[in-house]
Amino acid sequence: MIRAGIISDTHLMSINDQFTQMVAHCFAGCDVIIHAGDLTDISILKAFPQKTIHAVHGNMCNIGTRNALTRSTTFQLGAFSFGLAHGAGLGYDIESGLWDIFPEVDCVIYGHTHRAVCHRQAGRLIINPGSFQSTGRYGAPGSYGIIEIGKQLRADIHEVPQTR
Repeated sequence: MIRAGIISDTHLMSINDQFTQMVAHCFAGCDVIIHAGDLTDISILKAFPQKTIHAVHGNMCNIGTRNALTRSTTFQLGAFSFGLAHGAGLGYDIESGLWDIFPEVDCVIYGHTHRAVCHRQAGRLIINPGSFQSTGRYGAPGSYGIIEIGKQLRADIHEVPQTR
C-alpha cells in the first residue's frame, strides 16, 4: 500500500515553522507528496524531506519555480497512472480540459479553484485537494487529500486542523 498526500495552493514564498509542523502532522505516514501547483516558491518542497515528490507549477508561481517545474506531468504509483496539473488556463470547466490533457490516466489531480473535490467520472478518480492555506472561497478552511494506492485507488479530503 502506498499512501500519498495531496496538497495545492500553498501560496507561500518560504516555509515557516507553522507550515512545517502542519504538513508533518497532516502527511504523517505518507511516502509520497503530490503538489498541484501554486507553491509560489520551489523552496516550499523542502518541507517534505525524505518523501517522493510530484509537483507542477501554477499561475502564481515565481519564475524560478516555473523554470524548475513543468505545467503538467504524468507519473505512476503502484499499478495506477496519474495526471497532475494546476488547472489555470483551462477555462470554466477545468475537469473537461484535464481529460483532454490526460485521456488515459486512472486519476487526475488538479488545484487552482481552492475548492476541494474528490469523485469518480467514467470510473476514473478526480481530486482537487483545495487550498491548504485556508484561502478557499467564503472563508472555507484549509484542506488536503490523502490517497491510498493498493489494489484500488481510495481517496479522501481532510480539513487542515485549526491552530491556536
